[in-house]
Amino acid sequence: MVLSVKLPHAAYDITIEGGALNRAGELFDLDRRCLVVTDDGVPSIYAETVAKQCANAVTAVIPQGEGSKSLATFEKLSELMLKSGFSRKDCVVAVGGGVVGDICGFVASAYMRGVDFYNIPTTLLSQVDSSVGGKTGINFCGVKNIVGAFHQPKGVLIDTNTLKTLPKRHIAAGMAEALKMGLTSDKKLYELFKSGKAAEDMEKLIELALRIKISVVQQDEKEKGLRRVLNFGHSLGHGIEALQGENGLCHGECVALGMLPMCGKKLRAELVEIYKDLGLPTEINVDLDEALAVAEHDKKADSDSINVIKVETAGEFAEEKQSFTEWKKLIKKAMEEDV
Repeated sequence: MVLSVKLPHAAYDITIEGGALNRAGELFDLDRRCLVVTDDGVPSIYAETVAKQCANAVTAVIPQGEGSKSLATFEKLSELMLKSGFSRKDCVVAVGGGVVGDICGFVASAYMRGVDFYNIPTTLLSQVDSSVGGKTGINFCGVKNIVGAFHQPKGVLIDTNTLKTLPKRHIAAGMAEALKMGLTSDKKLYELFKSGKAAEDMEKLIELALRIKISVVQQDEKEKGLRRVLNFGHSLGHGIEALQGENGLCHGECVALGMLPMCGKKLRAELVEIYKDLGLPTEINVDLDEALAVAEHDKKADSDSINVIKVETAGEFAEEKQSFTEWKKLIKKAMEEDV
């Protein structure tokens, strides 16, 4: 399966195929210096398989987790490229989840003012969402993704076999992002989750979710309007995520919680049952007021207001600009209704 992203100044293919890691050299231009980056939570064989297909591979392993989306990691990878003699003709290859993809894309966007970037997402969450669309970045001063750039990949390779080594919890987290697409934009995809059959064909699920994201990105590459729909659940989700400890909830789980109060009451009740079936949390595990306070600094905020995406009926969404006071009241009201 090959999907194509077509933008005014960039076009690239997304290959979805079990075993595609072994075809990286065929699908990507790796006949040059390639910085291959992974993290210590990803099976090392994945990056090794890619590195063997590069003409001149320089490999780097960063620590697993959001802590690696930092200026320190950005500096480390940039320094490695400089000391290894990378030129503007060389490239960066990310092999891992969203953290690896985000930091690698940002390094590629900045080194010599931009080098080619290839993304090989190995988690379901990154396969259905973050690997496509060109958003790159790091966390800074406690705010998620506040520093970054739009830098489209030259190609994306999704090897569904990598999901076989992924813990069930991280499969569920990825499911949350795919469910997000169905809730806002595709009732049939949502009904697939409601029926409990979403996990029966992962390749098809990834395709359906990506077709929605590709359509949105092609219409609004740099989030001036429509692309904000992809942030559904993320403002509150980021607030919850920022307060998690070392063993707390992961990104997809926090987004799932962030979507609940932004849905109509009837739909929320259905979602809670879907979450239980998927193994996703249904209750916020941090102080709500603290999470909302953190969310005020989210990059999606605009001065004293925020663009809110709401879903009353699956497959349809509405966007409105609200003050933070109005937004907080909306969330608290929804939670009171569910008590």
